[in-house]
Amino acid sequence: MSSIISVRTRGHSVTEITPQVENEVAKSGMDKGLVHLFIQHTSASLTIQENADPDVTHDLISWLDQTVPESGPYRHTAEGPDDMPAHIKSMITNTSLIIPFANGQLLTGTWQGIFVLEHRRADHQRRIVVTLMNEA
Repeated sequence: MSSIISVRTRGHSVTEITPQVENEVAKSGMDKGLVHLFIQHTSASLTIQENADPDVTHDLISWLDQTVPESGPYRHTAEGPDDMPAHIKSMITNTSLIIPFANGQLLTGTWQGIFVLEHRRADHQRRIVVTLMNEA
């Protein structure tokens, strides 16, 4: 069973999508299995990270920006100086995640949340394919 959730990002940011994923699991009526998430973009990515302290996601963005600066010697600049760094950031993070669920609930840890990492400066509408696999 697959569906698509659409997420509006606020440019170069981290957006939590845990509630939307939980909703997809609840709507499925499945008791236990796996949820696979796949982002259909090359300049944004997915992560599971702490959702209690916003300093964590701020520090993650800062680290990615220092590790992959816009000022790099990039050949691909047709879409602006943030485009090639966004592709690299997407490559070194995740474009898909697999999360178990049981009793209709995600089995994430106490402080874990699911996030879209927006690597571009502009706002975007991002699409995430949600595929639920029932445990037989």
